Amino acid sequence: MAGPATYASDVAFTEVVKAIQARKGSRGAYARMEQGGSWARSITAELKAEIEAQTSVFLATANAQGQPYIQHRGGPAGFLRVLDDRTIGFADFAGNRQYITQGNLEENPKAHLFLIDYANRRRIKIWGTARMVEGDEALLQRLMPAGYRARPEQVLLFAVTAWDVNCPQHIPRRFEAADVAAAIESRDQRIAALEDEVRRLREHTVTSQPPAQPI
Repeated sequence: MAGPATYASDVAFTEVVKAIQARKGSRGAYARMEQGGSWARSITAELKAEIEAQTSVFLATANAQGQPYIQHRGGPAGFLRVLDDRTIGFADFAGNRQYITQGNLEENPKAHLFLIDYANRRRIKIWGTARMVEGDEALLQRLMPAGYRARPEQVLLFAVTAWDVNCPQHIPRRFEAADVAAAIESRDQRIAALEDEVRRLREHTVTSQPPAQPI
């Protein structure tokens, strides 16, 4: 059985992973990263702002046999809530009632959150453990986004073990439809204002010119 992790990144950099890094030439760089502080273990103010701005997240779990499963969770900005510097929570909305994620967590609490910001080409990986909380109405109402049309069923609490931010390489730049619509509306309003200004200037020019003199 593996001993306690020396570095936060040991949650992902197992001895097998480190051996592969050594064979392929990247172990030295990651060893320096580990000695320089490794990955973070607690949620910073910057990470909190990024988490709570998300409208989409991917949650990975695995059952006792190691079979992985990835599930998408979405909602309005703020549906993911940072409860303290080591805990993220969100209301789990009723869906297709397969309960694969919940079953996996009851067998194996290890979980992973993957956040991707296409507009800013940034991805955040969060390792930890998770559990479903049933029957806590106060917590459910605390985490339920106001006015959102969904039926909350239970709460997922995610305890952070470590997190890291990836480079933007190969992330396509995409924008939320609502943000694009808002930008287009702002542009159209600016164009309309400029057209009105041009029209007023033309009318002023015509009315301010002296009448033509007879030849």
